[in-house]
Amino acid sequence: GGKPHDTGEAAAGWMQRGAESILGPFLRGRGARMRRWGLYGGVVLLILGSVSLAYFQVVVLKMLPFDDKSEFQVVVDMPEGTSLERTARVLQELGDYLATVPEVRDYQVYAGTASPINFNGLVRQYYLREGGHLGDIQVNLVDQKERRRKSHEIALDVRAPLQEIARRHGAALKVVEVPPGPPVLAPIVAEIYGPDYEGQIRVARQVRALFESTEGVVDVDDSVEYPGPRLILEVDREKAARLGVAQDQIARAVDTVLRGEDVTFLFGAGVKYAVPIRLKFDAADTAELDTLLALRVRAREGALVPLSELVNVVETTRERSIHHKDLLPVVYVTGDMAGRLDSPLYGMFDLFFQLRDQPLALDRPLDQYFINQPEDPYVYSLKWDGEWQITYETFRDMGLAYSVGLVLIYLLVVAQFRSYVVPLIIMAPIPLTVIGVMPGHALLDGLFMDAKFTATSMIGMIALAGIIVRNSILLVDFINQEVARGVALEEAVIRAGAVRAKPIVLTGLAAMIGAGFILNDPIFNGLAISLIFGVLVSTVLTLLVIPVLYYSYLRGRTV
Repeated sequence: GGKPHDTGEAAAGWMQRGAESILGPFLRGRGARMRRWGLYGGVVLLILGSVSLAYFQVVVLKMLPFDDKSEFQVVVDMPEGTSLERTARVLQELGDYLATVPEVRDYQVYAGTASPINFNGLVRQYYLREGGHLGDIQVNLVDQKERRRKSHEIALDVRAPLQEIARRHGAALKVVEVPPGPPVLAPIVAEIYGPDYEGQIRVARQVRALFESTEGVVDVDDSVEYPGPRLILEVDREKAARLGVAQDQIARAVDTVLRGEDVTFLFGAGVKYAVPIRLKFDAADTAELDTLLALRVRAREGALVPLSELVNVVETTRERSIHHKDLLPVVYVTGDMAGRLDSPLYGMFDLFFQLRDQPLALDRPLDQYFINQPEDPYVYSLKWDGEWQITYETFRDMGLAYSVGLVLIYLLVVAQFRSYVVPLIIMAPIPLTVIGVMPGHALLDGLFMDAKFTATSMIGMIALAGIIVRNSILLVDFINQEVARGVALEEAVIRAGAVRAKPIVLTGLAAMIGAGFILNDPIFNGLAISLIFGVLVSTVLTLLVIPVLYYSYLRGRTV
């Protein structure tokens, strides 16, 4: 009968000595208990510190990073009533600037009509854009291999010069990129609700002013049309009757000037339908009201009377269209985020805190909602939408999936170890992944790449839960086997660290190398960063924390 651990798995001598020197101080000696508590406290502080990186904006949270696309769009809104020719002239000036950007391969200008529908157009309804004051420029970039800058960097760079040209002509301009995830009306959307539409518009104007004064918020716009001039010609009935001119005659004359009139038709043997001969005024003549009012109509006695004698001109503004969402009238204020943070969430929360302290409607701060529409439509209120809504729903659903995954892992481990406490020890390293993931994002974002914490980073964290738990099971199972064979508890814990370290480290390295291949992908680099740094840090900590934690548990039971 040799020593009880002769038949167990053996580790190389240097690994055994290494495990003894690292784990020994936490298990043996006078200050072992204090050192164990120090280790647990240190780990908790590291977790809190890692989470706080998001609070202090060292790690930027974002729904999805910008992909490197081959195109972007420039959307231009001139004031309502602007002629098509003027809109086309402004678009051409913008196009001339875009032609000087080295990465731009070509561009197409659409004046008065919409460009072919794309991914954004589905939600933003760009395909409905029609009218002389609306314009669109589709910008195509050279192939990714031929340019060093990504499409997002180019879009950021051209925004200021394009805005400057648009401002000179009184136009609203947006640089619109193809979204990597689900399209939204705009990255930052404030929906204004309230008891009357005019009041909603007033509140929206104040919110818009706040958007414009907030640092980093760009491409600000709202759904309220520019108050275009509208002229109503009221017929002076008494005068018209005295001069013997029928109202119908006046209406027809005005219509002829503005739209033209078919005066006769041509018929031909080879023509199936008659061809109308249309009389039209020159566009230059119809642009001026005085020219229109100089038109003469024939009175009953045969005299020619100018229209200016028969009508009074009333100047008003065009009626505004009313937008509705879920049956409630709404005014939208939209914006985008550009600059250091580049994530619309930070711009939105910045605006939220400013609005919270600022009296807008009826001399009190606006009620603000994040998830649901306001319950009371008779109070002026604001609902935040845009990328925030998609981010909230995505992270909420992923969080639920994460929770379900953790419960299933717990139940599996309960079935394996027949204990309700041991699975909690085995799952203890799951929070340790945060110590790797968050600083990993901060490190790479600071060094050489765009490494924001995105939805794919969250997927990486969910995947890590399963990878890390396996390491704990290997350690705990080995300690149980050794103790069952009669090895002293301290010795069993140290041997577990020595023997199991090799397979744990090798499988961890395999996962990290596999993740390294997607590190360069603009969308999935978050997943790669989570896996690489999460596996690295939590594997190292698991080899230290789990044996010590399990030792504390078993020692507590035997005492």
